[in-house]
Amino acid sequence: MNSNFRLGSLFGIPFYLNASWFLVLLFFSWTYGNGLAAQFPELIGIGPWLLGFGTAILLFSSVLAHELGHSLVAMQQGIEVKSITLFLFGGLASLEEESKTPAGAFAIAIAGPAVSVLLWALLSYAGLQLPISGPIAAIVGFLATINLFLALFNMIPGLPLDGGNVLKAAVWKITGNRYRGIRIAARAGQVVGGVAIASGILSLSVWNALIGWFLYQNAGQAFQSSKLQEELSRYTAADVVTEGEFVIGQDDSLRQLANQAIPYQGKVSKFLVVDEQGQLVGSVNLEDLNTVPTMQWPQVSVQEILQPTVLPPVVQSNQSLLDIVALLDKEKLQTIAVVNDSGALMGLLEKVAIRRLQQGMAAASA
Repeated sequence: MNSNFRLGSLFGIPFYLNASWFLVLLFFSWTYGNGLAAQFPELIGIGPWLLGFGTAILLFSSVLAHELGHSLVAMQQGIEVKSITLFLFGGLASLEEESKTPAGAFAIAIAGPAVSVLLWALLSYAGLQLPISGPIAAIVGFLATINLFLALFNMIPGLPLDGGNVLKAAVWKITGNRYRGIRIAARAGQVVGGVAIASGILSLSVWNALIGWFLYQNAGQAFQSSKLQEELSRYTAADVVTEGEFVIGQDDSLRQLANQAIPYQGKVSKFLVVDEQGQLVGSVNLEDLNTVPTMQWPQVSVQEILQPTVLPPVVQSNQSLLDIVALLDKEKLQTIAVVNDSGALMGLLEKVAIRRLQQGMAAASA
C-alpha cells in the first residue's frame, strides 16, 4: 500500500508527503511549542503550539529547498527528477539516472548543502538586521541553526548522505570507476550508521539509533546495487538474447509458425516477423491462426496475416545490459527486440532472462 500523498508539483517535479512526515510534524510542533511556552510566558492559549506548528512547516520547507537544490542541478544536466518526497528522516529527491561524469555527480551532491548554507546565511542576516524580538527572533535563530546543521550533517562522507555522494564522485574521478566510488562511499556510510546505532544504544536515544539504522540499511543496499550494476555493465544484449525464438520469416507458412509456437503455448501471444534480409517488418498474433482453417495452414504464408502493429523497441546487440535494464524499467516492458550491426533481427531479450542472470550473480557473490 502506497503511504505517500501527492500535494502537487514544484518546477514540474511531483511533490509527495510520506505518512511518517505527519508524525514528525505533530511531534515537533508539540515539543517546540512546549519550549516556546516555557521560554516566553507571555504567550497565551494555544499560541506557543501554533508557533511550533508554523516553525515545523518552515523547517520542512528548508528541507524541501535542500532537495530542490539537488533536483534543479540534475535537471540542468538533462536528468529527469521523478519526485521529491518528505518523510520521517527528511527529504529525498528521486532521479531517473545518475550523472554521466564525476563533476556532474559532485555538482548535484553539493547543491543541497549549498542551499542550506545559503538559507543559514540569509536567516542569520535577517535575525541581526530586522527589528524582530521575542518568539519570532527565537524562531528565526532556530531555523538558521537548523539549516547549518542540515548542511553539516549531510556532508558526513558516507552514503546515502550528500557527503557520501561527494566522496563517490571524488573516488570516481581519481580511479575512473564509478562503481568503486559507490562501494567506498557505501562502506563509509555503513560505518557512520553503525556509530550512530551504537551511540543511540549507549545514550538510550531511540532517534539516534533509528537514524543509524536508516543510514546503515541504505548504505548496504547501495553497496549491493553497485556490485550488480558493475556486473551488468560487463554484459551486452548479445549475451542474453534468445536468438531465433519468437521469430518467424514472412514467407514461412502458418504451419511452420504453429509448429514453432507449440513450445510456448500459453506463454507467448505473438511472434516477430522478419523479411529475407532478417529485417524486422512486424509481428503476428498467434490468435490470428484461428482465422485460417487448419487445412490451409501449409499453403498460407505468415505475411498474409501480418497486420500493421506497433513494433517493439529495438536495441543494438552490443548495447550494455545495464542500459537495457534501465530502458525496460522506464518503459515498463517485459521484452525487447535485439538487432545486430546490419539491423538484422537476432531475437528477443526477455526481462526474466536478465533477472535470472542477476540472481546468479547475487548467488555467486554471496
